[in-house]
Amino acid sequence: MAQGSIDPISQFEIKTFAELSLGGLDISITNATIYMALAAVLIIGFFWMTSSRAALVPGRMQSVGEMSYEFVANMIRNIAGEEGLKYFAFIFTLFFFIFAANLIGMFPYFFTTTSHIVVTGVLALAVFLLVTVIGIVKNGAGFLRLFVPSGVPWPILLILVPIEIISYLARPVTLSLRLFANMLAGHIMLKLLVAFAAALATYSAGTMFLAPLPFLMAIAITGLEFLVAFLQAFVFAILTCVYLSDALHPGHH
Repeated sequence: MAQGSIDPISQFEIKTFAELSLGGLDISITNATIYMALAAVLIIGFFWMTSSRAALVPGRMQSVGEMSYEFVANMIRNIAGEEGLKYFAFIFTLFFFIFAANLIGMFPYFFTTTSHIVVTGVLALAVFLLVTVIGIVKNGAGFLRLFVPSGVPWPILLILVPIEIISYLARPVTLSLRLFANMLAGHIMLKLLVAFAAALATYSAGTMFLAPLPFLMAIAITGLEFLVAFLQAFVFAILTCVYLSDALHPGHH
């Protein structure tokens, strides 16, 4: 087996298919570009199919689409309240884009865009900037109450307020790292287990009988990774709702 074929990091390599630039800005088409576009197309196609033949008595596809809608709507309603539903489209798109990108990466030879910190970082920064702007526009100077826990003596506030500010500014970092690290680690582990099984099977007659062990572990972890693909999208959306709730109701912090 060639050394390059068992390199667990090679699967994350960005490959350029068409070099393009706009005003000195690199807008080349890469595998990351293609798979993010694929995720968007699949989402649009899926929800087009679920809604194109809407009926009073929903069929299977329509039922799935309606349950998806209610799932995200209830998430927002339970965390950010009815007012948070104004931003349903953003959170709905965010959740399903991340979920689709995670699922695409589970297929052999496909690319996992959410395993790159630049992708998860942009998504997290978009969330951070949106909720910050919403909080300032809606509450004005009252948004600063988010950094002042209620019922705390003022001497302790001298310590807590800087901590709250640092914690708030760290939100895009922790939000992006959580998704990036989970997807990266899972795919590295899968690649290592499969490579280990292949190495045992080809090394000698004595070791080939051990090959099924890491292979079975890889199958089990693959099932777990499908669950992680959903959970990481869910956690990202949940935290977005929490941050949105803080922006809409800073005095409830």
